[in-house]
Amino acid sequence: MYGNLILWPVFLQITLTLVVFLVLGKRKGQAIKAGDVDRKKAALDNSAWPDDVVKASNNIQNQFQTPVLFYVLCFAFLALNSVSATILALAWAFAISRLIHAYVHINSNYVPLRFNMFLIGTIILIAMTVFLAIGLTHL
Repeated sequence: MYGNLILWPVFLQITLTLVVFLVLGKRKGQAIKAGDVDRKKAALDNSAWPDDVVKASNNIQNQFQTPVLFYVLCFAFLALNSVSATILALAWAFAISRLIHAYVHINSNYVPLRFNMFLIGTIILIAMTVFLAIGLTHL
């Protein structure tokens, strides 16, 4: 009943990753134009960039950590035709938590809020994993 709807939070997460890539590119371009970076050093050491570039770069790395588990879980539920309203709500909650996490990370980088968003997302993934395991035992 909810099957293909799970692709919307997946789409949001993919879009978020692409937007952060664009933010990173813009910030790198601005840093180069302003002469704020030694390009030779920056080619080998990410910390040679200004802080706003490092924040976006670090967030890009984050987009290929827990979100990968999210993708696998969503596609597992879709493949098993077991996307319920609960799973759909969890998927949206995860994607929204990642959106907030990324916003905080690439802007203020206020660690307590960023950590809370990470924790919420991780708890959601654990819940989705438990629901998947329960569903697999009923196949």
